[in-house]
Amino acid sequence: MTRKWKIYVIHHSHTDIGYTERQEKIEQYHVDFIRQALKISEASHTAEHPEWKGFKWTCETFWAVERFLEEATDEEKDRFVQALRRGDIELSGTYLNMTELAGYELLADMAGRAGKFAASHGLRVRSAMTADINGYSWGYSQAMADAGIEHLLSCIHTHHGMFAIGRKQFPFYWETPKGDRLLVWSGEHYMMGNDLGINPDGTLSYSVRDETPIWGIAEDHWKIAETRINRYLSQLEKEDYPYDFALVNVMGLLRDNAAPNGRIMSFIQAWNAKHGDRIEIEMTTLNRYFDLVKEQDAPIPVYRGDWPDWWSDGVASTAMHTQIFRGAQRALSVVKKLDPDRLSVKQEEIEEAQRQLIMYAEHTWGYHSSISEPWHPMVQELGVRKEAYAANASRLVQRSLDRVLRDRGDVLLRAGRAFTYQVVNPFDEPIEDLAYFYLEEQWEADYYRNGLEVIEEQTGELVPHQQEKVSRGYQIAIMAKLGAREEKRYVIREASGQSAGRTTSSTRLIGADRIHDIRDLVPLAGAADQAAVTENGIETPHMRIAWRSGAGIVSWVDKGTGKELIDPNQAHAAFTPVYEVTAGEHGDQMTVRRIMGRNRKGMNAKRSAGTLTGVRAITDGPLYAVVELRYEVEGMSHYSLFLKVYKDQARADVSVRMHKTSVWEPENVYVSLPFLRADGGELWFDKAGAAVRPGIDQIPGTLTDFYCIQDGLALVSPSGGLAIATPDTPLMQTGPLAFGERKVQGQARDEAPTLYAWVLTNYWETNFKATLGGFYEFRYTLQWGGALNTAENALGVNRSVNAGTVAFRSV
Repeated sequence: MTRKWKIYVIHHSHTDIGYTERQEKIEQYHVDFIRQALKISEASHTAEHPEWKGFKWTCETFWAVERFLEEATDEEKDRFVQALRRGDIELSGTYLNMTELAGYELLADMAGRAGKFAASHGLRVRSAMTADINGYSWGYSQAMADAGIEHLLSCIHTHHGMFAIGRKQFPFYWETPKGDRLLVWSGEHYMMGNDLGINPDGTLSYSVRDETPIWGIAEDHWKIAETRINRYLSQLEKEDYPYDFALVNVMGLLRDNAAPNGRIMSFIQAWNAKHGDRIEIEMTTLNRYFDLVKEQDAPIPVYRGDWPDWWSDGVASTAMHTQIFRGAQRALSVVKKLDPDRLSVKQEEIEEAQRQLIMYAEHTWGYHSSISEPWHPMVQELGVRKEAYAANASRLVQRSLDRVLRDRGDVLLRAGRAFTYQVVNPFDEPIEDLAYFYLEEQWEADYYRNGLEVIEEQTGELVPHQQEKVSRGYQIAIMAKLGAREEKRYVIREASGQSAGRTTSSTRLIGADRIHDIRDLVPLAGAADQAAVTENGIETPHMRIAWRSGAGIVSWVDKGTGKELIDPNQAHAAFTPVYEVTAGEHGDQMTVRRIMGRNRKGMNAKRSAGTLTGVRAITDGPLYAVVELRYEVEGMSHYSLFLKVYKDQARADVSVRMHKTSVWEPENVYVSLPFLRADGGELWFDKAGAAVRPGIDQIPGTLTDFYCIQDGLALVSPSGGLAIATPDTPLMQTGPLAFGERKVQGQARDEAPTLYAWVLTNYWETNFKATLGGFYEFRYTLQWGGALNTAENALGVNRSVNAGTVAFRSV
């Protein structure tokens, strides 16, 4: 080595909720860790433990601090604040280490919590750190900047992932969507200090490898530390590292959720006495380190764009509960819009619902032996608890929505209820969408044996409707057009005049068998346009969709322009299922998964596509028609598409229904979305807090194979666009399905662009749910036309259609 070096050490506990222990036990641990850190800090300033002088503790997540403050005595709270003021303990602005499931409202709330607490004591939170995860939605940077956070330490974990920019131990400014800047240090793995031997009670061979790996307490700890530290710093010099200091993180024990350890400080003092003239070690805090970085002369580059997370794919291992989470998150936003002053729902109820949402979206997806021991009681127990967060959030949010609607006049079940319905648009933009009214079971339908009609109360106009028998009774659908924040009332009444029955028509070509399989040559005045359904397609005034036996949906024509919306060069037809399974040729279920790297599948993965085997017409009414397409596919006993096409709109809803068989081997299920990027069109994703173009609006070196999105995506050109709402399935695969070298942002791809919804996976070798078996329904809404010629317009209709109208029975 040619330089005199200084190693700065961040001592913390990685917050991993449910990987090593029960979630409620993890809470107890982290409360106690803060108590321990307080005692170590205080003892370091007395004669009790002078060898601990210089001890610093970083609270990695504010979630842990909140749990501590809930249990702490007034005396402990005061001691904690005094330690913050001394600089012995520091708050990180990170609430928890999250996946990208969380929407922007939730991100902004989390980012501001530490700062609000600090401000109440005359302090500021300027820095944040994350550990384990290695990516964030672009909106995450904005949420932190808006909360006053200036710096972010990213302790990446490259298992099935990779650091950004193509290098670590590297600073850069991350420019937010609004143009603010966040200074990021792209750091090492969060236990790199343990690899270097800085903790005498826990030496690790994870990032640093030797001929004899060490996992525990080394026989000759000093030899390990001296060898590895010198070798590590020499490697930095070889890589033209510009600084004479470096940052590493250290844990007090060899585990996630580890306690603070004063003996680390004892070792640092001993090291400095022995080697401090060449290599000095100092325990530090985030603010002090980032202030040092900003004092240096070395230039710091600026990057703008998204930083997709390699580790958000766990959400597809519990797809049903992810679907429930997303529905609850959308509904909570509606509750806030309908009750902004908290007149119906208390703020603490909103906060509890948010807490449940946060705990589900946190990055830990189960117990560490979920794959190797899927029957283990802890695997089952922690898995149920994780899934319960989504269920609890849904229950709390729906209860809150019920209260809001009750205060707006929702009439509960009673004899003699009026057939009057209220429809509300909770958004600040106009919407045109279906609203659903229900007749409870047969007894309410009996009032309308001779037919019914729907009237808009204010205007008295007759509103076209469509009636279906559903599980809860009879569903009456209308197409509601509402302005921003507008409400309308509708009345169901007995059909009047000729609408009460049907008389044979001389122009409608329907036979005595009641089958309408010849298109009318003379349209009946005022009659709704019918959908023409054939063996190989369906057609309305707005679309012509064609399918082929075996292949599936091969054409989707916008009749308004005559343009084909499906890319004929794609490998799979629209909404065709693609199934992958990797056999365990390497023996145990963990090994075959571990060696997949960033491919998420093995080299010998067997991939197969579903084949279309049958079509069935379901319904055809004045508003829409529905057909069912059935497929045969490996890994499933059932797969079908319910395709709902609208008569008066360029819109189609698709419901993918499947019964997935239970398989222990690593699997992936994709749904093909081979839509065309025509007329110079660009693909846009709705990410939390920002719209991004995948492969364009990204930090260099970041993930380009898949993305975790919010409400949907859009293919947009100046002449118009196609919006695809994805209420249930957040993962979008844009990289090739084939095993091979993965490309990151900034590397050219030879393959043609692809697009799939990645709906199910169980590939991770530790804590994903081992079985994907079960029943699923995943929904998609497609809308297209000239008005969708900007990302803002197209992604906006996705958000409104996912949330839908709010309709309820009223007085």
